[in-house]
This record gives sequence, C-alpha cells and structure tokens, in this order.
Amino acid sequence: MGRVRRRIRFLFAKTHSWGCFGISNIVHQLNEEIRDSEVRLIGSTGEQLGIMSAAQAQHIADEQGLDLVKISPQATPPVCKLMDYGKFRFEQGKREKEARKNQHIVEIKEVRMSPGIDVGDFNTKLKNAQKFLTEGNRVKVSVRFRGREMAHTEIGRDLLVRFAEQISEVSTLDKEPKMEGRSMSIFLSPKAGK
Repeated sequence: MGRVRRRIRFLFAKTHSWGCFGISNIVHQLNEEIRDSEVRLIGSTGEQLGIMSAAQAQHIADEQGLDLVKISPQATPPVCKLMDYGKFRFEQGKREKEARKNQHIVEIKEVRMSPGIDVGDFNTKLKNAQKFLTEGNRVKVSVRFRGREMAHTEIGRDLLVRFAEQISEVSTLDKEPKMEGRSMSIFLSPKAGK
C-alpha cells in the first residue's frame, strides 16, 4: 500500500512540476507581447491609421479601451489591429462550433453476405443498405467465400450485381465487383439529391 501511495505522489509531483498545458494555444500576439520597433496600425472599423511604433499603437489601444492584436506578423512592417480580442475569440469559437454542427462526416458502412444467402436475409441486408444510403453514408457490400465456395466466385459476383440493381434507385455503383483475398466487394454511394 505504501509503495502505491509513493508512486501516486511521485506521478502527481511530476505532473505538478511540469505544469498544466492548455488545449488551445493563442495564435495572435497581444498588447505588450508585441515588441516590434514599428507596426502598421488598422483601426477597429478597418481604417488605416498608418505606420508607428508599437508603444504608440499600444497607447492608442489603451485610450480606446481595446486590445492591440498582431494579425499579420510576416508583413513588413507587421500589421496590427485594434479590437476587443475576447469578443473576437468568442465569435470565432461560435463560428467554428456552427461549422462543426453543419458538417456531415461520410462513413463507409459494410454489409456482409455469404454466397448461399436466403431471400429473407438478402432483403434484410438490402433494407439496411438503403437506410445507410439515405443517411448519406457510403456502403461496402461484400461476399465472403469459405472453403469450396472459392471455386464458384461467379455466384458471389451475380449476388453483388443483383444487390446493386435492386438498390439502384437510391445509390450509384462506384466500383464493379472486385476480388480481394477470400471476399468480393462493391462500393455504393448515395445518389445526388436523395
């Protein structure tokens, strides 16, 4: 028990001494962090205020109650803008969150069958594939051959072609049936506008 406590204390001491690192790092230099001899200053509404020293720009920012933010460090001289940086970060976070919410990640779903599949099971697999396609995902349909089934791969090819034909109203066939090891597969994509 004592050894475990020492180990936990040691791990805590290590992490504690290294400090805590934030997940996001600030990309822009702000206010006193800007140490360039001269900068090109842009006002809060976008107007050019001219080239001046960083101290003068900081003084103007302090008078207006805004932050001095370096937005283009590689320019000569570097470009700084007067803005409320906290509000800027908040709105930027909101835009990123909205963009993540609106994006749809296309996944590849897989439907597996065997060459001797029954009609009921075939129809169930067909319904599942239709559901995946209507959700906007791609579908990989594969037939796995075992043992002596390898001698009759044409049965699997016919099965895949029939599957693609029956689901053709909601999908398009990306690749013709292709043999990969002991399985043959096709890829289906949802039709545009569905």
